[in-house]
Amino acid sequence: MATGDLALGQEQGALSEQRRIVNDFSINVATVNGSGSQSANSVLLKSIFGMGVPVSGKNLFPSNIAGLPTWYTIRASKDGYVARTRDAEFLVALNPETAKADVEALPAGGVAIYEENLNLKQYRDDVVFYPVPFDKITAAVCPEAKLRKLVKNMVYVGVVAQLLEIELGVVESGLRKQFAKKQKVFDLNFGAVKAGWDYAQANFTKQDPYVVERMNETAGKIIIDGNAACGMGAVFAGVTVVAWYPITPSTSLIEATTDLLKKFRVTPEGKATFAVVQAEDELAAIGMVLGAGWAGARSMTSTSGPGVSLMAEFAGLGYFAEIPGVIFDVQRTGPSTGMPTRTSQADLLSTAFLSHGDTKHVMLLPGSVKECFDFGYSAFDLSERLQTPVFVLTDLDLGMNNWMSDRFEYPEKPLDRGKVLTAEDLNRLGGFARYRDVDGDAIGWRTLPGTRHPKAAYFTRGSGHNDAAGYTEKPGEYVAVMERLSRKFENARKLVPAPVAVKNGTSRVGILAYGTTDFALKESLDQIKKEQGVDVDYMRIRAYPFAHEIHDFVAAHDRVYVVEQNRDAQLASLLKLDLPAEQALKLRSILHFNGLPIDARTITDEFVTKEGL
Repeated sequence: MATGDLALGQEQGALSEQRRIVNDFSINVATVNGSGSQSANSVLLKSIFGMGVPVSGKNLFPSNIAGLPTWYTIRASKDGYVARTRDAEFLVALNPETAKADVEALPAGGVAIYEENLNLKQYRDDVVFYPVPFDKITAAVCPEAKLRKLVKNMVYVGVVAQLLEIELGVVESGLRKQFAKKQKVFDLNFGAVKAGWDYAQANFTKQDPYVVERMNETAGKIIIDGNAACGMGAVFAGVTVVAWYPITPSTSLIEATTDLLKKFRVTPEGKATFAVVQAEDELAAIGMVLGAGWAGARSMTSTSGPGVSLMAEFAGLGYFAEIPGVIFDVQRTGPSTGMPTRTSQADLLSTAFLSHGDTKHVMLLPGSVKECFDFGYSAFDLSERLQTPVFVLTDLDLGMNNWMSDRFEYPEKPLDRGKVLTAEDLNRLGGFARYRDVDGDAIGWRTLPGTRHPKAAYFTRGSGHNDAAGYTEKPGEYVAVMERLSRKFENARKLVPAPVAVKNGTSRVGILAYGTTDFALKESLDQIKKEQGVDVDYMRIRAYPFAHEIHDFVAAHDRVYVVEQNRDAQLASLLKLDLPAEQALKLRSILHFNGLPIDARTITDEFVTKEGL
């Protein structure tokens, strides 16, 4: 058997003499946007998953249609870590424009699989190289020239699988699922996988330590992206009106929701019981959502930062007129257009106070795809219970990337439609005042259009109104409404998802974070404990307004680091507005805002520096 290009001074068969690195590495696939690599990367990810190994995948792609570099990183972790790592040890280099830089970014001892005519071995002498004639192999298995660009990607799946010792049967099974109803497509693609596998088996003696071995850590789990999970939660919640305008990275949330509605919200006669409307812009979209919510439908839209900015005027109307509606914000970098295909957590402040005047919005902050599903469901209950727009803030990393998760649980609680009066209620009461707080919870009762009772009607206005919905400019009546809205927001602390005390012991130092920062933080806590011998407490925030448990957590620690993915410490700023002044002084920030998902080492290094460890 021939060998590949050896590096590190290894002899043939040297793998047996070195430490095997099992289920603990990252693969970086460097290709060109529009080359069709997404399917191949998905097969590779799911093949490792099929071996029972915890895995995660992150797609780093440009904001154009085709032609620019794209990278897809797959992390296998026997310990279950799913955050991005700074370095990938295993490279598949298929983009000539970035190949040199990609190889130079490998750590010493890394691996490079590459198109042989790129001659990458000239750049490093501390990396294992496996040159592959991808074009020749592809031409042999794919007679149609126009398809070769796509099929070529499956060749590298076979090469990688063989070198990492992923079972070929597992790859075949994943490929069959992907092309379940397209036998010819499966045959062509599996032929390419097998050709890559056979070439690697015949031509390479493994010289690197990285291998995949069977585990049993994925049984009963699923792989799904956050956008699909949010859409699924919305459908389970009974959404029937969806208004939207396309924007990266939220478009696939609407597409997933629409697909499910078409499957589950159609009568036996084929009539749709839902409406999905592509509006002319984001302002129109939220206007439609509020109109539908006022009429009694469960309604939603999905957008990102630029769209949220355009929604400000209607968001204020929803807050002041107390109309339910759900807005999913899949955050990306800004300001302005920013980097549309990079992730961020920088919409927190703008969303919390979206619109002019004294406005505060409820925000749910899911930290996993399971919570995308759970909060995608509960946001509608909260919106109708509180009679206000509710924002669900995810981010591009969570929304568009694949994540391993426990299966979602079918909701058992009935839908909470909030305080709605029927005609029978009105007969018993003799009437109602729309904005009057009769129960002490700062939430008035409402009726829905079409309620057959002469006392059911009221006028909904965004201008000054009193508790009977009548127009007013009287200072006292305006103040009364605004103070009630403030009390309602305060009461929402008890209704929104409570924070999770991930680690809360006897440490005098704590950490607060939200969303996808959680993945890196959990790994960082283990690094800090292992490398510094220091325990650090950690609480994950899941909603705004902040629950009282967060106040208690800060009060129990001498210093509290707020870790977030934006430049201006937006979560820390919100906390400082909410906490007593003496407690706010305890807050410190660890910030990450380069558009890439935060990694554990970044958190660990900055924490160690700031703590002087």
